[in-house]
Amino acid sequence: MSMRSPHDVVVIGAGVVGAACAYYATRAGLRVAVVDRGPVAGGTTGAGEGNLLVSDKEPGPELDLALLSTRLWRELADTVGAAAEYEPKGGLVVAAGPPGLAQLRAFAAAQAAAGVRASEVKGDELHELEPHLAPGLAGGFHYPQDAQVQPALAAAHLLRAARRRGAELFLGEAVHTVRTRPDGSVLGVTTDRRTLDAPALVNAAGTWGGELARLAGVDLPVLPRRGFVLVTEPLPRIVRHKVYAADYVADVASGSAALQTSAVVEGTPGGPVLIGASRERVGFDRTLSVEVLHRLAANAAALFPVLRTVAVQRAYRGFRPYLPDHLPAIGADPRVSGLHHACGHEGAGIGLAPATGLLIAAQLTGAEPELDLTPFRADRFAGPPAPGGVQ
Repeated sequence: MSMRSPHDVVVIGAGVVGAACAYYATRAGLRVAVVDRGPVAGGTTGAGEGNLLVSDKEPGPELDLALLSTRLWRELADTVGAAAEYEPKGGLVVAAGPPGLAQLRAFAAAQAAAGVRASEVKGDELHELEPHLAPGLAGGFHYPQDAQVQPALAAAHLLRAARRRGAELFLGEAVHTVRTRPDGSVLGVTTDRRTLDAPALVNAAGTWGGELARLAGVDLPVLPRRGFVLVTEPLPRIVRHKVYAADYVADVASGSAALQTSAVVEGTPGGPVLIGASRERVGFDRTLSVEVLHRLAANAAALFPVLRTVAVQRAYRGFRPYLPDHLPAIGADPRVSGLHHACGHEGAGIGLAPATGLLIAAQLTGAEPELDLTPFRADRFAGPPAPGGVQ
């Protein structure tokens, strides 16, 4: 039987971005429904490492978004911090040789003008920050603003806080229709269980954001970008910071569909060390790639030789929601009144979630967003119109 329920906004997606949208929308006094085809954090969020980074972002709109989120995560620490394993532990980016260090120096200098704090660490001083690092590295940069959360816990506790303010959560329900009025504006959605009425819809569907956009009659070229993570046995805290090699920055910014791997290593409050990072565009192929796992293990052991004898307990993969210019789609879609996007964050969605939620809530309530949303407009991509929504 179809059930109808009026809301101010329906958020599609119960990952950390959708959870943040729901949290800030309810905090602004809106009546919110959150819908997801699976469980909380069942997509990209549940396969993430929980990075909250400014260190890997060049000056521009994404860094502005990251800096706003850095402030908001610190504020959220009082609400969900302990439960979500929030750790403001800082990041350390290291270079093997002088050319790489020179590139890091130039990158950090450009970031400084945007408000990023970073300090150079000489090669012979790296062990003061990370005693188990490999010897002979040229140096690196320490970023005190970098932090980490446990992403699935962060999503769950943001949603719990939203539900305390009246948000409703509908899990295991795929949206199959975006309903519109005769003038084309959003009327609500239909799932296989119910009809939800609302004048606003937030597309926080992650890698499925393009599919949801098509239901609303617009094109948004979200593609999945696969990545793997290794998880070691529980260990004493042998890795103190988020530590990665200089080539990680270039891989993040690359648009290549080919396999790329770079050393990314970090400890967790529970003991296991997380090892990444890989990225490749292979659609939604979930095949476990032995080649990728070997590369990740070798990269991590080269950076931290102590890991050579450590057991890897498991490996998992996820799909980052990738947009061609590496910027997410955030805000109102001018092509469909009432449609808002909050997707396409690629591997940065966990870090950028609070800023995204705050900006979406501002638009929904008619407030002035803290950042200019023009660079994140969903209609910035050229492409043929998609089939129209169902009225």
